Amino acid sequence: MKEKIVILGSGESGVGAAILAVQKHDDVFVSDLGIIPLNTKQKLDELGVAFEEKKHTFDLIKKADTVVKSPGIPDNTPLIMDLIAQGVVVISEIEFAFRHIAPNAKIIGITGTNGKTTTALLTYHLLKEAGLDVALAGNVGYSLAKRVAEKNYDFYVIEISSFQLDGIIQFKPDISILLNITPDHLDRYHQDFKKYVASKFRMVENVTAASSFIYCADSIAVDEQVNRRNIAASLFAVSANPHSKKGAFIDKDHLIFNFEYQEKKDRIPLADIPLIGRHNLINAMSSALCALMLEIPIKKVLEGMKSFKNAPHRLEMVAEIDQVKFINDSKATNVDAVYYALEGIKEPIIWIAGGIDKGNDYSILDQCVSQKVKGIVCLGIDNTKIENHFSGKVPFLGRASSAREAIQIAWEIASAGDVVLLSPACASFDLFINYEDRGDQFKEAVGSLNLKLASI
Repeated sequence: MKEKIVILGSGESGVGAAILAVQKHDDVFVSDLGIIPLNTKQKLDELGVAFEEKKHTFDLIKKADTVVKSPGIPDNTPLIMDLIAQGVVVISEIEFAFRHIAPNAKIIGITGTNGKTTTALLTYHLLKEAGLDVALAGNVGYSLAKRVAEKNYDFYVIEISSFQLDGIIQFKPDISILLNITPDHLDRYHQDFKKYVASKFRMVENVTAASSFIYCADSIAVDEQVNRRNIAASLFAVSANPHSKKGAFIDKDHLIFNFEYQEKKDRIPLADIPLIGRHNLINAMSSALCALMLEIPIKKVLEGMKSFKNAPHRLEMVAEIDQVKFINDSKATNVDAVYYALEGIKEPIIWIAGGIDKGNDYSILDQCVSQKVKGIVCLGIDNTKIENHFSGKVPFLGRASSAREAIQIAWEIASAGDVVLLSPACASFDLFINYEDRGDQFKEAVGSLNLKLASI
């Protein structure tokens, strides 16, 4: 039966939903409060999809059987609340796509405050390298609906944000991965951490005994909820510390994988993990555990692990100049992500931090900073909060209003064996377009320094 589908938002998820809806012969309309880019308009015209921009016409939208909402639109906006009050079904693109996935396909859903993109990319890589027919989608930047429209894949690896989970009804992964939960995006949850936690746990609200749930037992918020909730799936605990539960843990210089049926536990040497930091070992264990559940041999998992390259801006090694390493961690826009970076680097650190503060509590960084940081370079328009908190605890090397200026200040104090780390703990919009732009400018500045020194 033909459905009337209205899609709110014309970004990646909105266009993907339109493509899938047209393929299913639905009646489709796209509404965007902003300006729709020319290339998107051309794509919608090609699809035969009507659209409007710079407004939401409620009388048109309320006639929908289903509204597919962009994850960027909060649930408490008047439009969404009015639609729900009128009895209109409002869902996320993830939910819409799920309803059209072939029943025999396997879904791996990955969420968490930090590390979900790395884990999604690594999981996809392990499955792809093992020869499985797998698609990567979700918050990692690819519309799940578009992937579903492309073909019937055997496996879907989906990075899922809390905003996307807020719009599910039936969505049910075969394997769910929950990495960690720390305060973030609380402006969307009325400054209530419990609501944010509940949103993350929507990942497993529809699972059954045939499902599997991989979770980080080292995350206090996650572990507490796992112990409180009656989760129907088989549970697999991942921890940096040895334990006897099903799952994985670190034991000295190996990742150890524990299944009840094993006579001999699978293991991967830490030396073969191409990622920096203890938190990334949690990510690696989660991905490898997922692959092993899908009966990929440990030898294939190890081969895939060795060949993996992470996405940019996540503890990305940029260069080593005269024995000084430069690491781009521009994606670290909250203090928890910075903590993982500082903890994972063994060398003395010159820390480039700052930007638009997100209500950060910097006290959780005090011990790492006192033990590892030689000095701080503040990159941003106003870093008063960082300066006030760390004043007297660690030297301030200077203030910078560009990546090049920050690199120059750091280079003047750096010694052989040091690491210059961009890990801002803040949003980037004061000086940069986004965190990618900040990271790219950092890398460009390092490259310019290298060329300048080479010419001397």
